[in-house]
Amino acid sequence: MGRKKDWKAGGKNLPVTVDEHGEVRYDAIVRQGENAKKIVYSQHKDLIPKFVKEDESDEEMDQDEKQKVIDETMEETKAALEKIVNSQESKFIKYKPSQQAAAFNSGAKERIIRMVEMPVDPLDPPKFKHKRVPRASGSPPVPVMHSPPRPVTVKDQQDWKIPPCISNWKNPKGYTIPLDKRLAADGRGLQDVQINDNFAKLSEALYVAEQKAREAVAMRSKVQKEMMMKEKEKKEIELRELARKARSDRLVGPKESRGEREERLNREKIREERRRERERERRLEAKDAAMGKKSKITRDRDRDVSEKVALGMASTGTSRGEVMYDQRLFNQEKGMDSGFAVDDSYNVYDKGLFTAQPTLSTLYRPKKDTDSEMYGGADEQLDKIMKTERFKPDKAFSGTSERTSTRDGPVPFEADPFGLDQFLTEVKKGKKAMSNVGSGGTMKASAGSTRDGYETSSRTRIAFDKGR
Repeated sequence: MGRKKDWKAGGKNLPVTVDEHGEVRYDAIVRQGENAKKIVYSQHKDLIPKFVKEDESDEEMDQDEKQKVIDETMEETKAALEKIVNSQESKFIKYKPSQQAAAFNSGAKERIIRMVEMPVDPLDPPKFKHKRVPRASGSPPVPVMHSPPRPVTVKDQQDWKIPPCISNWKNPKGYTIPLDKRLAADGRGLQDVQINDNFAKLSEALYVAEQKAREAVAMRSKVQKEMMMKEKEKKEIELRELARKARSDRLVGPKESRGEREERLNREKIREERRRERERERRLEAKDAAMGKKSKITRDRDRDVSEKVALGMASTGTSRGEVMYDQRLFNQEKGMDSGFAVDDSYNVYDKGLFTAQPTLSTLYRPKKDTDSEMYGGADEQLDKIMKTERFKPDKAFSGTSERTSTRDGPVPFEADPFGLDQFLTEVKKGKKAMSNVGSGGTMKASAGSTRDGYETSSRTRIAFDKGR
């Protein structure tokens, strides 16, 4: 119906088909050939996603129907597994053996055997290597719907145009662009500089503020000068009043005597002479300075040290804050450098410790800063010490009968009672204390001579008695 007469089954033309709604199915062209058994998405409704809710799925299928579907699926699976496990199809085969002798097969001429397939566990892994086959092409993907192509306008081309990257530092050949050329290429010199009006307002405000400040400073200085002038006039009036009062007191008061008047005139005369001398020196210095000569002060300051010494102008340097040293430290007659003493001398101290009279007079003096209420004054302590019998130097020891005279100094001692000085002198001369040991005695045999005050025997042989 509606098919042309010259239509062939193997041709390229397809018959017009309709769907369940009576609409022409234009996707029949993509459902032929190898896509005949595949799912092809070619309609707009295939692009719309479907949102499935759990409530809707539960409402569509009741609990009994779900259980029925589960039971049917389980029975089908169980039957398939039992068929695989229990499929023991037996087959009887009848054949004649090639050996027909009586010794074989109990003399039977034919044999019947039963062939049974060996049971296989369906859960065992495969025992043979399966070769992978290239996967067949699946269903075509969902097509992406695009809008129909439109012609590109000039504005779209300009909007999509990306300008090339041009460096401001180097040109395409790699040379560095100078700074002035770089700024010129930037185009900033072609722009007009626009100055904001607020700059003019700010400048005017600063100028007005400066003028106001200058006027305020001038007014303040003027008022200060007027106050100083008034203060000066006030002081002058006070001084004038004091001078007038002094003159009136001088006229009214007693007249000066003749001697006082002569002394005053002498002082004024001396003062006038000194003033004239200073004026004359000032004129001479000005004249010398005009002629290129040095003044007296400059000439004295620039003099050499030898000239100052010759003229007696050399300063000792004490006025400039130099340190003064004790001259006793520079004594070169004594000390370790000049030779302290002889090497073998036993005299440790070359002079007494307290040789100066002020030291002796203040050695045992009581201090003045002690508490006078508790210990008494210095004079009282001194009198107490002088009157006491405890520290008298002429007090004899207990048990002695002789009385010593009153002494004014330290206790005198006898000079070398043990002969130490003589012993040390002999040691210095080179004599040894043990030099005479063994040099003389009575055990020496000699021919009746005397030696060192000893009389020797005339015997030449000593006889000994034999002991019992």
